[in-house]
Amino acid sequence: MVEPMQQAHFIVSGFVQGVGYRRFVRHIAKKLQLSGWVRNNVDGTVEGVVIGQKEIIEKLLEACKKGPFLSTVDNIHVTYDDPQQTFEDFQIRHD
Repeated sequence: MVEPMQQAHFIVSGFVQGVGYRRFVRHIAKKLQLSGWVRNNVDGTVEGVVIGQKEIIEKLLEACKKGPFLSTVDNIHVTYDDPQQTFEDFQIRHD
């Protein structure tokens, strides 16, 4: 049985801007064949939306807890929902 698709919205706090964190997330998401987006927020957090099977999303979130070499992750807040939209791939947003 194929697991239904889920959407996870996540916000990562800590030292996560200016250290390649968004590129790191995009790299892992593409490797796991997940779709969605990630962006920097003005408050210093990194926010993202990812769509896929929950167990695969959780692999991405585990990697997000570590982050790239220079980052320090203090907290990740995640909420799950049914997918609200679709994405062709995983992108870094600049809005």
